[in-house]
Amino acid sequence: MTSSPAPPPVCSAAPAHHRPLRRLTARSRDETHRSVSSLELFFDLCFIVAIAQAGAQLVHAIVEGHTGEGILNYLMIFFAIWWAWMNFTWFASAYDNDDVLYRTVTLIQIAGVLVLTAGVSQAFEEHTYLVVILGYVIMRLAMTAQWLRVARSSQGPERTTALRYAIGLCQIGWLGLLALPEAGRPWVFLVMALLEMAVPLYAERAHPTSWHPHHIAERYGLLTLIVLGETIAAATVAVKSGIDEHEALGELLPIAAGGLLIIFAAWWVYFAVPIHGHLRSNRQSFLWGYGHYLIFVSGAAIGAGLEVAVEQAVGKTHLSAPSASAAVTLPTALFLLTVWALHSRFYKVGIAQQSALPATALLVVVCTFLGDWAVLAAGLVAALAVAAGVTLTAYEGARAVHPVHLSSSRRT
Repeated sequence: MTSSPAPPPVCSAAPAHHRPLRRLTARSRDETHRSVSSLELFFDLCFIVAIAQAGAQLVHAIVEGHTGEGILNYLMIFFAIWWAWMNFTWFASAYDNDDVLYRTVTLIQIAGVLVLTAGVSQAFEEHTYLVVILGYVIMRLAMTAQWLRVARSSQGPERTTALRYAIGLCQIGWLGLLALPEAGRPWVFLVMALLEMAVPLYAERAHPTSWHPHHIAERYGLLTLIVLGETIAAATVAVKSGIDEHEALGELLPIAAGGLLIIFAAWWVYFAVPIHGHLRSNRQSFLWGYGHYLIFVSGAAIGAGLEVAVEQAVGKTHLSAPSASAAVTLPTALFLLTVWALHSRFYKVGIAQQSALPATALLVVVCTFLGDWAVLAAGLVAALAVAAGVTLTAYEGARAVHPVHLSSSRRT
């Protein structure tokens, strides 16, 4: 008679990684195959709703002739969206333990950005920021709770860093904006924004958090992709509306083609280099992470600019052609120049490669004055810049592999 195998022992508790509540401790910076989680991707997709609302209101302001006021409101609201996103992104890279409480608090942050989104139109049209600030405070209080969890689970310098983040979130100052007269709000906003950006610089001096370079690069890259995708969606809807309502296919085709080339080129130049290899220290990462405000805000503004160009082409605004074109060319130039400053210049060899994107940005600005063909011309310039970059990189690669052969070819 053979004995049957003994049944497996019954565990009295779930495995540690399945427990609903776990200590919020630092993850290792040396983790392999660290990738973006589904919660992080969901977080980004919800944030893009707020970015789309800000872009739509920017279009409305420019078309109605309130360009300066619209840009100021856009930059302020975009900062609130971006700063909340960035704080969560770096925190998650260092401390994401994916337990029930972590997920719940993250969902509360998402609810906060949806509240903020609901107040965007009031902020632009009526200069009423109550709902926007309420949504922002919800997001930031949730972030404070996460840092307090870290402080409870850690000790020494790491606990000091967590407490500095939790205490230094400037909530009272943002609420104070509601009591200020309208004329003084932008200046107080600027001060508050600078104070917010100083918090990580101060907090990380006690103990640098263990953010993951590859994970951070992927997170920023995904949001860039989503922003560019939203830009295509907004421009496509605008072109379709212009064709359906005004049958202006001939006027809109150059804008559509040029806009598509600009967005394709923006994607190409951003992802041309493996930037995670550059993120080795807090000094490099702070400059890189903060600088992405300009990348995100300009990338989203390209879509708004294309909508403005469509409105001008079908006669729905009194803007001149150069003014409408500038709504596309200026954010495009800013995007290219910022990508060069934060990404490309670290991987380019020689003056030809280094000057390609700055020169392209300058030429895109010049295209502003080409009237109805400005957007198409800017798109062609951006596409030619990509082609030139690929050619120069291939040439330098061949030169590095076969230096003797190339120099003898020159002599012949």
